[in-house]
Amino acid sequence: MTVSRIVENLPAHVVYGAPGYQTLDIHTVLAGDLMSDILVSVNTDALLVTSLATEQTVRSADIVGAPAILLVNDKLPLQSMKDLAIECGITLLATPMPMFETCITLGCLQQSDEAY
Repeated sequence: MTVSRIVENLPAHVVYGAPGYQTLDIHTVLAGDLMSDILVSVNTDALLVTSLATEQTVRSADIVGAPAILLVNDKLPLQSMKDLAIECGITLLATPMPMFETCITLGCLQQSDEAY
């Protein structure tokens, strides 16, 4: 699934879009608020779903190779988080949906993409 498809199908908006973010392919979703759990992931090209609107989230996404972060629960990043995302080339998205509902919706999107 692509980032543009995620934005279209979730009530989500782009806080910062790295160059070419619309066609960025997402193969896996990593969801969690414990960055130590995220850091043990070996999945690249993953969307990081979290409610932590901190610079540490961007640093963790950069380490695991996640090209995009989706902030849930109506969290918006501080300017310092946005600046770091720009520096690292990581797309930032935000949604008012809670983590559980977001993950269910993303799972359905991913399954519908696999059916085609």
